[in-house]
Amino acid sequence: MRPSSREPKGPRPAGGLHPDKTNPEKTPPRVAGGTEQGSAVVEFTFLSLLLMVPLVYFIITVGQIQGGSFAVVGAADQAAKVYAAQPDAASGRAAAEQAVLLALADYGHPAENASMDTSCEPADCMAAGSAVTVTVHLTVPLPFVPFSDALQLNASRLSATATQVIGRFR
Repeated sequence: MRPSSREPKGPRPAGGLHPDKTNPEKTPPRVAGGTEQGSAVVEFTFLSLLLMVPLVYFIITVGQIQGGSFAVVGAADQAAKVYAAQPDAASGRAAAEQAVLLALADYGHPAENASMDTSCEPADCMAAGSAVTVTVHLTVPLPFVPFSDALQLNASRLSATATQVIGRFR
């Protein structure tokens, strides 16, 4: 009779048992409930959720800040251009505020989170050769946080400045 490929080669121990069954101390202990099948899947799922949720929240927050930075740069640039194109300082300021609100709305930021400052060098804003500087400030709140305005929880405060020179010819 040929020995099977599963049986160890060489002399068989007494009693016809395999070597690993002769010594009960070498066999792995059995758990009272049976085997532990499926616990690795549960642990992997729990740990991946525990690590992935903060990572996804961080990515969303950075995206909000990046979008806010694009919004303030565009708003400041457009506001300075619109201000310089108006015939007087009062209508220039009003048109610049409208341009800021429109640019921020394009990026999904509400008007109450923004403010605008203007300054002129020299003091007469509409004189030929004057430089009109518009600074836009934007507060970016933390995403998905209820009552963030009452708790003063903000992701970032962004600002951008743009300068436009009033032309000699109108």
